[in-house]
Amino acid sequence: MRLLSRLLLLSPAALVATLFFPSPEAHAGLDACGEVHVEAGVECEVISPSESCETLCTETSVETQCAAKLTTECSAECDLSIEEECNNGCEDNCVLECDKDPGSFDCSVTCQADCDGYCEGYCDEGDSECWASCQATCSASCEAECELVPPTANCEQKCTSCCEGECTADANIECQLTCQSETFVECQTEVQQTCVTQCESEDGALFCDGQFIDHGDNLDDCIDELKDALDIDVSIDIDADCDDNSCEVDADGTFSCGVGQAGTSGAVAGWMLIGVTALFGVTRRRRSRSGRGSAS
Repeated sequence: MRLLSRLLLLSPAALVATLFFPSPEAHAGLDACGEVHVEAGVECEVISPSESCETLCTETSVETQCAAKLTTECSAECDLSIEEECNNGCEDNCVLECDKDPGSFDCSVTCQADCDGYCEGYCDEGDSECWASCQATCSASCEAECELVPPTANCEQKCTSCCEGECTADANIECQLTCQSETFVECQTEVQQTCVTQCESEDGALFCDGQFIDHGDNLDDCIDELKDALDIDVSIDIDADCDDNSCEVDADGTFSCGVGQAGTSGAVAGWMLIGVTALFGVTRRRRSRSGRGSAS
């Protein structure tokens, strides 16, 4: 018997769900996900162990993960001081924006959005490697500063951290891009192998918008961090290979196979509501398969 799970942050089959997503937010600091840069609104899926999973482990699909890895490795070399002009101008504009609605102001989101603007000056359109490295640099700097902001902080305090992160990234982007480019190809080769290895593991490999996310054998922890960071519901599609034609779901959500309950299609399917949040319900779908039969 084999149980495989797929994580869908945004199900293509349930387009209505897009109406409930919050505004795009970027988050770093996902320890269980290789410190990768992730934004809300992406499509994430755990691909079951298979050859089709391995074909997704391309040079392009590991760029985001390599950028996160190399940003950390290059941080010691790229530690340039903030330009005072950047910091002063940033804080004045930031406070004006924050004062409009202090309660909804998010240090990390604002920092990342403004910092991404600098990437436009460094990266050519279509240069995905450059964009990945630049956004990872922004993400790391913004998160490092904004995580220090206390919940009770006022706009001035929030903006001081926001601009420290933004201007630090700006001062070091060029250095980071140069440093990362020196070993980017080598990193791609290494991370591609990690991707293939996870595709061969029991859990499978995690991809967000086609980008491989290294869960480091901590898939559940990575999923939890993605859910917490992005504040969205998660639909989990669970496939179960059974020895006969039926599967059951216990009260605690455990899947088990039964015997002697074959249907005309050789499968049994259903939906179970496992939770409701302020956005929309979290559903878990179960499918049982026997031979060629399947249903959903």
